[in-house]
Amino acid sequence: MAQTLFDKIWNAHVVVAREDGTSLLWIDRHLVHDGGFHGFGMLRHAGRTLRRPDLTFGVADHYVPSHSRALPIADPEGAVLVARLGENARRYGFGVMGLDDPRQGIVHVVGPEQGITLPGLTLVCGDSHTATHGAFGTLAFGVGASEVAHVLATQTLWQRKPRTMRITVDGVLGPHVSAKDVILAIIGRIGAAGAVGHAIEYAGSAIRSLSMEGRMTLCNMSIEAGSRTGMVAPDDTAFQYLHGRPRAPKGALWDQAVAAWRLLPSDEGAAFDTEVSLDAGDIAPTVTWGNSLDTALPVTATIPATADAAQLAYMGLTAGQPLEGIKLDRVFIGTCTNGRIEDLRAAASVLRGRKAVIPGLVVAGSVPIKKQAEAEGLARVFTESGLTWGEPGCSACTGMNGDYVPAGERCAATSNRNFVGRQGPGSRTHLMSPAMAAAGAVTGTITDVRRVVA
Repeated sequence: MAQTLFDKIWNAHVVVAREDGTSLLWIDRHLVHDGGFHGFGMLRHAGRTLRRPDLTFGVADHYVPSHSRALPIADPEGAVLVARLGENARRYGFGVMGLDDPRQGIVHVVGPEQGITLPGLTLVCGDSHTATHGAFGTLAFGVGASEVAHVLATQTLWQRKPRTMRITVDGVLGPHVSAKDVILAIIGRIGAAGAVGHAIEYAGSAIRSLSMEGRMTLCNMSIEAGSRTGMVAPDDTAFQYLHGRPRAPKGALWDQAVAAWRLLPSDEGAAFDTEVSLDAGDIAPTVTWGNSLDTALPVTATIPATADAAQLAYMGLTAGQPLEGIKLDRVFIGTCTNGRIEDLRAAASVLRGRKAVIPGLVVAGSVPIKKQAEAEGLARVFTESGLTWGEPGCSACTGMNGDYVPAGERCAATSNRNFVGRQGPGSRTHLMSPAMAAAGAVTGTITDVRRVVA
């Protein structure tokens, strides 16, 4: 019987299935970050040990500062949580990439970068954007604190099998249209709850043409469409990215792994519960205007006459107002959605030779990416334009360690959520691609990047 990519991985990891429809899944990789202290607290309170330290990987990212690492963490709570991750690593015997580690970065950037993320595996983390790893044909999803504790203690997790959804994007993306625009357009089309109860597989010629950085952006925001996971079938693009990574298979084991991975894509004729199709040529640079992801619209559009009054009031906007020209106060470029080298190159290509007219912060997704950006001269482009070049971490995505947007100010952000107060109490967030955020930096307004860069 023809199977989907999701079905193949799910079925291979079921330890036992219950009559109520739930299954106990084996978990191949467990990523833990400095916000996962609750799970370890539950483990300690129950008097249990860590089942598989070798399959547990710690990364400090949520509470780390974007300022110089030579200075202490200003937020006392953040400092305690970063230190506690190290303490848990020593107590339970798993590895951790802390502030002084040359591999440190945002957990969903570090996993693929280090080859921890591999096709056909199950991977969980106490963070909703764990779906990022699905770009490699990995069944990856975020879990809550009690689930974190269950995985720590047993290396398994009870889950109810979701339905499947295939989102196909065929055709060719236009100039300056990126993966961020694709996923915003998808959510604008199906809604912020459009994929609830489903596992998404992204398919089509436009998806296959994306780099791994682009595919990770796409899968990262699957949660914003209501799905806990998003996946792209592994192919040569994924294999080339993973080859030679520190924790990827080596030598003959690599050849064996690739041979197995080539069997993972959905079989011809495999049935999906829901099918959605988009034409890549119809997708334009896209931005959000409200506090929900389904407020995403082409930058050339106007705010709908039927727009929610509460969202308009919070954002200080009016129905019928053009998106282009909305005044910005600052920009933020980075995060697990758009903090990879391709994203930084895209932003720098717009900023090169231009000056930002509003303040902004640029944060690489990891230390290796930061070093690469500096070696390529991208960091110099950012600083010469007037933006601040920070240290890797979650930073202003969630308003950590002073990296927040003041109440009433409007920020063009490359992050994944525009919720009320996401970047600080009273903050107003417009989500967009790195190139679009850079265009906003040099104009001071929401601007179609195609008007700035021919």
